[in-house]
Amino acid sequence: MSAELAETLVIHRRSGRKIEFLSIGWTTLESIVGIIAGVIAGSVALISFGIDSVIEVASSLVLVWRLSDASATEDREAFAHRLVGVCFLALAIYVSFEAIKDLLTRSAPHVTYLGIVYAAACVVVMPLLARAKRRAAANLQSHALHADSHQSDICAYLAVILLGGLGLNALFGWWWADPVAALCMVPIILREAVSGLRGQPCTHEHRI
Repeated sequence: MSAELAETLVIHRRSGRKIEFLSIGWTTLESIVGIIAGVIAGSVALISFGIDSVIEVASSLVLVWRLSDASATEDREAFAHRLVGVCFLALAIYVSFEAIKDLLTRSAPHVTYLGIVYAAACVVVMPLLARAKRRAAANLQSHALHADSHQSDICAYLAVILLGGLGLNALFGWWWADPVAALCMVPIILREAVSGLRGQPCTHEHRI
């Protein structure tokens, strides 16, 4: 490997780590705000989104550990992903139970403009992070980083669902939109659970 190529690779690795740590920082903030806003508003969709973000942080930390620890084995990585999968499965069960309970008891969440602004911010930020990760993955030829970009895409999809539920409740007083939005998240969360339980991160293909 030439000195110039080695230097370029170092720069790309440094850029990739910065993007990943930026993603972890944002997702951590995302989880804290989501859970707090959800508890205050009584919104199962917000709480679910916040908890999902906590699990995504754990998944991203698995990637950082894998990329920074050359001694990490495939078995150890697979075990870590299985733990993440169990967390996603537990979240899917929790969301389903709470959302159905709210529908049956007609438990109406409060209108939360903080939640709406928060969801809108996630809709904007997460696709940008996903795109940045894919560019870094292409530069580094990193399948792991490329796979992790899918987590950011999923977070964006969930944010769109969340924004729809919160917005319908705020605009039209459709209280049921919040638990229905939470139920719409369940299939996406379950797919992540299955990937994790197989001991693998998401491996969907994306364009740069």
